Amino acid sequence: MAHLTKEDVEIATRAADHFTRLYYSAYDSPTRMDDLPISILERKPFEGSQGVRDLISKMPKTQHEVQSFDCHPIPGSQPPSLLITVSGNVTHGGGPSANPPSTHKKNIEGHPRVFSQTFMLVPDTTSPTKVGEVAKYYIIADTMRFVG
Repeated sequence: MAHLTKEDVEIATRAADHFTRLYYSAYDSPTRMDDLPISILERKPFEGSQGVRDLISKMPKTQHEVQSFDCHPIPGSQPPSLLITVSGNVTHGGGPSANPPSTHKKNIEGHPRVFSQTFMLVPDTTSPTKVGEVAKYYIIADTMRFVG
């Protein structure tokens, strides 16, 4: 089994910090369909990348507030794959003030919800990197759930 070096951990932490900031700012952007590169295998339930694009385009705008993230480099490749866990709050829509006056108080639309999201990133071995530069990664798995 390959061992991780101190440099592996430092690079992974920088990559996770960079990824987290970039991902959520792109996701919250009004141009998120252009900012988020989406390519997935043809599998259900969304019927491929076009299905995911259709799903995301129908979602209301979002505002993520990341509270914390944790990164675990996974040995086996150089640079190592990354398991990133993110938690925070997300508001869908324009916030409570954007809801019509008739909206029930318990309606979650427009109110912050606590979320937890886990990403598995693998290094893009086809993308050249310079010494000391954070490797380029792509998302191989992404799970998200509301916890509050």
